[in-house]
Amino acid sequence: MNKKLGLAVAGAVLALSSAAHAGITIPAGDWTVDISGNVNAYYQNTRFSGGTTAITGSLYGASGTGQDGAGDRVANGINTGLLPAWIGFTGKTRQNDLDVSWTISFQPGVSENSVTGDGAVNGIGAGGSRSTFLNRQTFLQFGDASWGSIKLGKDLGIFGSDAILSDMTLLGVGAGSGLSGSGANTTLGGIGSGYTYAAWKGQMTYQSPNWNGFQATIGLFNPNAIPDAGGLAPVSLNQDRLGVEGKLTYAWTGDFSGKAWAGFANYDVTTGTNRANTNNFTINAYEVGANANVGNLGVTAYYYGGSGMGTTFLGYLGANSAGKARDSRGGYLQATYVIPTGTKLGASYGVSNLDDVAGDAGTLVESNRRWTIGAYHPLTKSLNLVAEYNDVRTEAQSNTIDAQKSKNVSLGAILFF
Repeated sequence: MNKKLGLAVAGAVLALSSAAHAGITIPAGDWTVDISGNVNAYYQNTRFSGGTTAITGSLYGASGTGQDGAGDRVANGINTGLLPAWIGFTGKTRQNDLDVSWTISFQPGVSENSVTGDGAVNGIGAGGSRSTFLNRQTFLQFGDASWGSIKLGKDLGIFGSDAILSDMTLLGVGAGSGLSGSGANTTLGGIGSGYTYAAWKGQMTYQSPNWNGFQATIGLFNPNAIPDAGGLAPVSLNQDRLGVEGKLTYAWTGDFSGKAWAGFANYDVTTGTNRANTNNFTINAYEVGANANVGNLGVTAYYYGGSGMGTTFLGYLGANSAGKARDSRGGYLQATYVIPTGTKLGASYGVSNLDDVAGDAGTLVESNRRWTIGAYHPLTKSLNLVAEYNDVRTEAQSNTIDAQKSKNVSLGAILFF
């Protein structure tokens, strides 16, 4: 994939595919405008089984009473995958010895499951309709190869970004439709079962020049993208400082090519109106990862850990109601191989662990684990056929609570332009 397409999907396809692809480029006076993106859709069949007791932090929620009257149930749907449908517009120019650009993108979804199917009617039936239109990128950027670049606006966060962009399920589904149900705009991939979500955040970010493969990135981030420690709603607007995220990367080329990175994130989270509240806490998170390619073989290894970072989303379940931070750790291992037909076969194992603190209920999640087996076939240089099998298991802190399980089969396609 070329860099035009990489801008449209935040580098995702560049990390996962080596297929050539042409974008849509329009000269406009001093500017060059790139239009690029993707459309994808997948049939998904998910079978839930196991415990009927709700586990706080489970990727799917309790199985409940299913079609057989026990804890089993089945969900079918035709939905968007981990990467939403995407159309992005980027304008570039060179002015006063500066490379200047802007990017705006929109992500319409396939997964509208309300009674009308177009979002016109909201709130009919349990849960109402789902959001099918996202805005993940609105930023400007300027700089020069001699000193680096500055980004202002909304884009993917730094911490966790390489983990998700290296995940093979970015071209597919991964762990079902997750916390929001089968009508969610996107699926979870390996989010919550191998890494935390990088999220799309307002930011002021500096990226250094490339020093023989080494590059540093650091930024200040809107802290209100952090969810409340006990729920998925964002915290109130009473944060007293911006968050800080950064990373150092090293990339190399040749017969043995790849990239290694190390990153961090730090946020002070004020869950009330002032710092005197006892339930305030601090997020300190770190990560290391690498991917390498030799011939048709690709391998990725990733690990994260920290205090107050929670699970699935950075800060979610990061502390108890008294503000005592919980420790987290996890990661994933992934191997892919391109067979003579051009099909990429892959296998991945990921886990996200959360420690409890004194006073926590036994229903708090202890781990979300995922196995993925996938096949990604380039039918054309623009079109990939995808088949995946995902097996997810959630365990609670108390061993008296039965684990929750899900097995997901997905079949579909993703088209890049």
